[in-house]
Amino acid sequence: MMRISLCNEVVAGVPFAEQAKLAAALGYDGLEVAPFTLDGDAPHRIPAARRAELRRMAADAGAPITSLHWLLVAPAGLSITTPDAAVRATTLDVMRGLVELAADLGATLLVHGSPKQRHVAADGDAARAEEAMAMAGAWAAQHGLTYCLEPLDAGQTNWARTVEEAVDIVSRINLPGLKTMLDVSAAGNGEAEAASVLLRRFIPTGWIAHVHLNDRNRRGPGQGDDRFGPVLTALRDARYTGFCAVEPFDYHPDGATSAARAIGYLRGIQEMMA
Repeated sequence: MMRISLCNEVVAGVPFAEQAKLAAALGYDGLEVAPFTLDGDAPHRIPAARRAELRRMAADAGAPITSLHWLLVAPAGLSITTPDAAVRATTLDVMRGLVELAADLGATLLVHGSPKQRHVAADGDAARAEEAMAMAGAWAAQHGLTYCLEPLDAGQTNWARTVEEAVDIVSRINLPGLKTMLDVSAAGNGEAEAASVLLRRFIPTGWIAHVHLNDRNRRGPGQGDDRFGPVLTALRDARYTGFCAVEPFDYHPDGATSAARAIGYLRGIQEMMA
């Protein structure tokens, strides 16, 4: 079956080892980790021993760390578009450090969403954002990882708002460590075409390296009007081999129940497709 991770902030109210055990018990194949849940001040500086411990705890529980996302939440004040040299230097240092963190945790991929940290307001902002993506892609390639620019709808950001825009950016940069992805919720709130149609079109291009599964109402799959049968069918038909990650933002009625409902719903669809 398709490999599905759980974004760990959904159950961040319990210790990390318990997050991994819960994810595995529910039937997830791994964890996608938000670095700020590991260290709210400087996750890119987590000590080596702690990194090894986190990797071991997740693997031992049966839910290894597959990816990182929500990269620029901590430390505060980061931006890939700012002309402020000091802020930019700090931001790039964090991005490079998070690539190294991902490698140490055993992840294979990083998702760059962070909409508040990529706002384009003046001439030169978009060029600085692209330069940051190029640097991140190069750092990721050095570790055998993939760095994904995540398209997010216009309600969240004004840069790289559609899959087509993101593909244009990453294909222009054209580095093996830099790709894009599709977030079902963002697609539902910002694309002219359905997520399944976009997946069928863009997966064969090789630029789609990851998928977030969530409803446009920001809850988990199965908790809104979006139907995920067409999404999973499109992934199967396009022979997608990467991970998908369940990423709700509204945990209804709570994180653990939301996570359980999502994986049960998705596995049910997969069984019907088999």
